[in-house]
Amino acid sequence: MTTTAMSLPATGKATAAARMARRRAALHWVAVHSTAVAAALFFLLPFVFVFLTSVMSDRQALTGDLWPHQWQWSNYAKVWQTPGFLGWWRNTLLYAGLGTLLTVVSSLPVAYALARFRFRGRNLALMAVISMMMLPPQVTVIPMYLFWAKQLHLSGTLWPLIIPMAFGDAFSVFLLRQFLLTIPKEYVEAARIDGCGELRTLLRVILPMARPAVAAVALFQFFYCWNDYFGPQIYASENEGAWTLSYGLESFKGAHHTNWNLTMAATLLVMAPVIVLFFFAQKAFIEGVTLTGVKG
Repeated sequence: MTTTAMSLPATGKATAAARMARRRAALHWVAVHSTAVAAALFFLLPFVFVFLTSVMSDRQALTGDLWPHQWQWSNYAKVWQTPGFLGWWRNTLLYAGLGTLLTVVSSLPVAYALARFRFRGRNLALMAVISMMMLPPQVTVIPMYLFWAKQLHLSGTLWPLIIPMAFGDAFSVFLLRQFLLTIPKEYVEAARIDGCGELRTLLRVILPMARPAVAAVALFQFFYCWNDYFGPQIYASENEGAWTLSYGLESFKGAHHTNWNLTMAATLLVMAPVIVLFFFAQKAFIEGVTLTGVKG
C-alpha cells in the first residue's frame, strides 16, 4: 500500500512535467516561426477573402459579412458560361504556351554561345543583353506598335506578342548563361573529343544538366505571359476574340461591377492554373534559381 501510494504522486509529477515540456516546445516553435507564420497569414488571408466572397450571394457580397450565409457554388458555373470566357482561356494558353516554348528554344543557344564560345565582342554582346534587361518596355511600345499594326497589319491579334519571343529574351539569356557557367567545361571538351558538334553537345550534354535552369526560365516566362495585361491591351483590345484572361477579367469586372461574387470567382479561376503549376514545379524552379552561378 505504501509503495502504491508513493508511485501515484510520482506518476502525476511525471505527467505534469511532460505536459509542461510539450507546452514549452509549442511556445518555442511559435517564437521561432512567428515571423514565418505572420508572413504566411499576410499572403494567405487575401486568398481566403477572395474565396469566401466568390461563394456568397449577390447581396451578401456587398455587405460587411465575411462568412457566407449560403455557399453559392453555382457562381463558378455562371463564370464559365460567361460569353467569351472559354475563348480567353484558349488565347491565354496559346500565348503562354507558345511564348514559353519560343523563349526557351531561342534563348538557350544564345546563352550557350555567351557562356562557352570565345569570340571578339563577347563581352560587348553580354553588356547589350544586360542593357536590354534594364530597358523598360514602355520605351519601345510606340515604334513597335507602329511596326506591327501599320506595317504588318497584325493589330487585333496576339502575334505581335508571340513572334518576338522567337528571337530570345534578355533575362532568360542572362539566367541561362549564368547557370551554364557553373557546368564544368570538361564535359564539353569530352563531348568534342568524342566527335560531337556544338549543336549535339548542347542537346545531348548541356541540356540535360541545365534542366533546372531551363525549368526556371520556362516558369518565369509562362507566369509573365499568363499575367500579362499591358501587351494584350495594346495589341488585342480592338478584337474581343483575341482577348486573354488578364484583359478579359478587367472587362468582366466592368460587366459585373456590382456582382463581386462573380468577379472573385473569375479571379480564382484565373489564378488557379498558375498556383497549381508553381506548386508542382517549385522544386525545379527553386533549384534552377539557387544554382545559378555568378561566375563571369
